[in-house]
Amino acid sequence: MIHIRPFAPNDRDAWEPLWQGYLAFYKSSLAAEVTEETWRRLNDPNEPMHGLAAVLDGSVVGIVHYIYHRSTWTIGDYCYLQDLFAAEAARGRGVGRALIEAVYDRARADGASRVYWLTHETNTAAQALYEKVASRSGFIQYRHLLG
Repeated sequence: MIHIRPFAPNDRDAWEPLWQGYLAFYKSSLAAEVTEETWRRLNDPNEPMHGLAAVLDGSVVGIVHYIYHRSTWTIGDYCYLQDLFAAEAARGRGVGRALIEAVYDRARADGASRVYWLTHETNTAAQALYEKVASRSGFIQYRHLLG
C-alpha cells in the first residue's frame, strides 16, 4: 500500500536522490544552492510551494512538488504540479497516480480551481498515465530565459 504524506524535514536524505533522478531524467543539473533553497521552500509553511512523499514498504519511493498561484481567469488559485518522480524500482505500482491524486485532494481542500502540469513531448511513459487522470489543454508552452 502506498502512503502519501507531506515532506518532513528529516526526509532530505530520501528526497535528494529522487530529486537528482528527476533532474537527470530531463538531462538537467542545478547548482547546490538551488537544491538547498528548493528544499527549504518545500518545508516552509509560508511558501506557496509544497511537496509530498510516496512511501512504499517504509521507504520514500516517489516525490511531487506543487505550487499555488493566482489566475486572472478564476477566483481560486491554480495549482501547478511542477515535478513528479518515482524511483525506477517503484514504477508501474501506482506511485505516480497516487501522488497526482493526492495533489488533487490537497488543491481541492485549499480552494484551488485547477491542477495542471507540463511534460516533455518525448515522455510517452508518463503521458500514458496522464491521459488517464487529466485532459490535454491544447496549449503550447513558450519560454524566454532571463539572465
